[in-house]
Amino acid sequence: MSLILGGGISGLAAAFYALKSAPKPGAITLLESSSRLGGWVRSVQSPEGLIFEKGPRTIRPKGRLGANTLKLVEDLGLADQVIPITSSHPTAQNRLIYVNKKLHKLPSNFFSLFKTHSPFSKPLIFSILHDLTTKTVPKTDESIYDFVSRRFGSEVADYAVSSMICGICAGDAKKISVNFLMAKLFELEQLHGGVIKGAIKEMMSKRPDLSGYEESELYRRSRIEKWSVWSVEGGLQTIVNTLGEHLSNKVEVKMDTTCTNLEFLEKGVKVTLNNDQHIEANHVVSALPAPKLGMLLHKQHPTLGNLLSSIEHVNVAVINLAYENIPMKQNAFGFLVPPREKLPILGVVFDSCCFEQADWTILTVMMGGAWYDTYFKGQSKEYILDIACRYVHEILDMPRTPHAQHVEI
Repeated sequence: MSLILGGGISGLAAAFYALKSAPKPGAITLLESSSRLGGWVRSVQSPEGLIFEKGPRTIRPKGRLGANTLKLVEDLGLADQVIPITSSHPTAQNRLIYVNKKLHKLPSNFFSLFKTHSPFSKPLIFSILHDLTTKTVPKTDESIYDFVSRRFGSEVADYAVSSMICGICAGDAKKISVNFLMAKLFELEQLHGGVIKGAIKEMMSKRPDLSGYEESELYRRSRIEKWSVWSVEGGLQTIVNTLGEHLSNKVEVKMDTTCTNLEFLEKGVKVTLNNDQHIEANHVVSALPAPKLGMLLHKQHPTLGNLLSSIEHVNVAVINLAYENIPMKQNAFGFLVPPREKLPILGVVFDSCCFEQADWTILTVMMGGAWYDTYFKGQSKEYILDIACRYVHEILDMPRTPHAQHVEI
């Protein structure tokens, strides 16, 4: 028997693929500690019928992972519900950052590299030349901020990349490993002497390596139509719900069930549950946060348990705001705020610019992250909502009070 810990999108996907090699009923059990599946993927419908995304809202179609995800969606029968955003769409072209109390559009095409765009002090072509002329420093790892500063200069690190990291994982680029989050860029430098050099060499030498991945019709369509990102009707929760339905008759799913200890035996693993029951499994797949897995392993493997428990995680306040019959002045994906601005907001996504919802303008404000305790420790949801509305009013000139809202931490 195979046991999967965690019913988020990773655990559900693991169960989906495990079924292909062990299709017999009862061969797979999935444990989820809460009363719902999906983990960080969560789409909420408001009383007004609006879709609020509480976690990720779009998926990139690029590379192996993109191809595999589109194949999964196709296998689930959701191909006709996919909503793509092509690379020519305004939200793909217009990415903003908020610096010095102003919104600035980031360069989005080759020709824009030769012009000076605020807040940068010179054209970004000079940052590319810096990478081309900077010698490789043999390293095993460094922070994303240090890597980008060394290869492209401090302005790119401060304004573009640090804010991008806030958008990806609400983290601090000065503390996150480049060899973890941007391993490909690090590899290009170490193997080829520079990021740009390496990218050009690999682009000229071969197509993206999709060996071991079945290329779906949906993936071929994404390449032909040049998708930038995509979602599905009803929000990404639709994928979670469909996975849950697909697994329901073939996988034993135990909701509100927590694993409290893992004991590795000579043959298999003994799993203790929160109701003092025990399960023995031949294989265990963990889709838990690293600190939780560390706690389960600590008794038998203290060194590994301590290492996993030391991996930091952050809290993010996600505030969905909706305004009826009040259009946005900007048509863009949204904006991010570099940490050097020292503001409590990480960024704002212009959801309704990406996916229209009748006559409503939908915004999602992300706040806190690596700086959550600095700004919001011990604060109420009402306080957090007020801060979000204040900055949306100041930066985007939207009304101070939205018609609908939802706050999640």
